[in-house]
Amino acid sequence: MTLIARIEDELSAAMRERNAARRDALRLILSNLRSAEKELQRELNDQEELQVLQRERKKRLEAADAFRSGGREEQAEKEEAELDVLEEFMPEPIAEDDLEAIIDDVIAEVGATSMRDIGRVMAVVMPQVAGRADGSAVSQLVREKLA
Repeated sequence: MTLIARIEDELSAAMRERNAARRDALRLILSNLRSAEKELQRELNDQEELQVLQRERKKRLEAADAFRSGGREEQAEKEEAELDVLEEFMPEPIAEDDLEAIIDDVIAEVGATSMRDIGRVMAVVMPQVAGRADGSAVSQLVREKLA
């Protein structure tokens, strides 16, 4: 079952349960996925679906922070509720121990010895952890290991 089909099923269930907040969040996610399909003029593959979800996740996090810093707690909570629904469809986050093991393996594989090699390491690590780890957290770990 494709991600869009799963979300459509969840949307139908939310509508039956009269869960307006969940329904609205699912509609927004579905709209963004369909918009990406229209833009590419074809169905999305798994990697592209994940990219759309990651982009939407980042938007929700940034919006919640902005609302909170602006003193609009209710709006921030709404964004976080949408984020919770969105994260149901994302892959399980990778454990930090597993992430460190992947980084160590890649550093050994590419023969990285200094900070100048960070680009080569990141280029190999990121496809392996796509969607399961935050890029800035991965970058920070790589920097620590190469320092």
